[in-house]
Amino acid sequence: MAEHMLKFVSIGQAMPDKRAAAERRRDFDEIYRDFARENAARQASRCSQCGVPFCQVHCPLSNNIPDWLKLTAEGRLEEAYELSQATNTFPEVCGRICPQDRLCEGNCVIEKGFEAVTIGSIEKYITETAFAEGWVKPPTPRKERGESVGIVGAGPAGLAAADVLRRLGYRVSVYDRYDRIGGLMIYGIPNFKLEKEVVQRRAALLEQGGITFVLNCEVGRDIGLEALRARHDAVLIATGVYAARDMAAAGRSLANIVPAMTYLTASNRKGLGDAVPEFDDGTLNAEGKRVVVIGGGDTAMDCVRTAVRQGAKSVQCLYRRDRANMPGSLREVKHAEEEGVEFLWLTQPTGFEGKTGRLGRVKAQKMKLGLADSSGRAVPKPVEESDIALKADIAILALGFDPEDLPAMFQAPELLVSPAGTVKIDFRRFETSLPGVFAAGDIVRGASLVVWAIRDGRDAAAAIHDHITARAAAPAAAAE
Repeated sequence: MAEHMLKFVSIGQAMPDKRAAAERRRDFDEIYRDFARENAARQASRCSQCGVPFCQVHCPLSNNIPDWLKLTAEGRLEEAYELSQATNTFPEVCGRICPQDRLCEGNCVIEKGFEAVTIGSIEKYITETAFAEGWVKPPTPRKERGESVGIVGAGPAGLAAADVLRRLGYRVSVYDRYDRIGGLMIYGIPNFKLEKEVVQRRAALLEQGGITFVLNCEVGRDIGLEALRARHDAVLIATGVYAARDMAAAGRSLANIVPAMTYLTASNRKGLGDAVPEFDDGTLNAEGKRVVVIGGGDTAMDCVRTAVRQGAKSVQCLYRRDRANMPGSLREVKHAEEEGVEFLWLTQPTGFEGKTGRLGRVKAQKMKLGLADSSGRAVPKPVEESDIALKADIAILALGFDPEDLPAMFQAPELLVSPAGTVKIDFRRFETSLPGVFAAGDIVRGASLVVWAIRDGRDAAAAIHDHITARAAAPAAAAE
């Protein structure tokens, strides 16, 4: 190990080359170039191989990060990929969009003074090498089973569960209301963070492995939940959460105040070559306009950086707390600032003004941070006589997401939900109040990270397997 590892004292942190801000403002391509083989090995060799790997502890998937870093440093890339994909259904996605600065890299034990190992970029490099070399295979079971599982939602949780269940031999059908596989990864996340070809490539492998996708199919409209329960031996609800949070403020009814997901979906559909009338007529196109984004999470960062690439005249982001207390990735904030986004910290919107029914200004006031609340975050309080007004042609609300009313949508009033609207489950078995119906991902935990959805999907698949095998074994046990 000494020959290849613990090089953090002699080799500095280095990310793959990042394209200049002036260049990347003009397109939606990913902003980082790929690692060269020798550079990936050099960065992997910085790992200290510590006895308690905090990077692994703070990874929702408990990825074996030190082990595949060591294999990468030694040039054993196929083994590194096998180890990486053993715990992660989509390492090529996580390597690109996980907030590593808050998870694995942010908890690297050499981070203080020497800077963290560039884990995310190495993960991406390993997986892209695996695809190029043909090491990535469809999910093929060793033995086919007779049972089938229906999954509602083709986002990261549903796809992760489908992959695990198919490898176990189940016949898997995934139902989704949209016309493409990928959910949020296709329609919510911009190309500069996750190019659509990456998701489509993985979706093609899942189809090759025998997973059936039923698209443009909305449960509750095109097929009922009871019909799915009758058709399959188990059903997994993995719909995600898409109901945008709104704000009650004067002038909210003015035109050109839009939810973040509406704006991002229009941009992503345009990039995919779809006809998007709301984009073409300028309603959801920021070109030449003054844009104000309200919110401080990763979705807000996606919006401001998308507006820059659409050619906005100016882009401002309002957040009621300061930089240190924002929920989004600080790495994303840095990218946005490089690209010309102006952040107005400690600023809260109070209303909207406009003429002839269209937005003209966003009214706001300055805030100050008070004592922490039960969550540990400082509570923002208004500063007296600090009102301001910002000229705006479009205001984008990136305030988070809530679940849709699934019992009503699915015509299943017996499906129990929490006060927040998330589906209630037995957290040991992932089973809902309906026997044989399971749930995972954001629809259970609330709006969260893709990596958590993957973890939940994999765990739910294991629970479904236990449920089906236990049920199959029951008659035999009774006969004895």
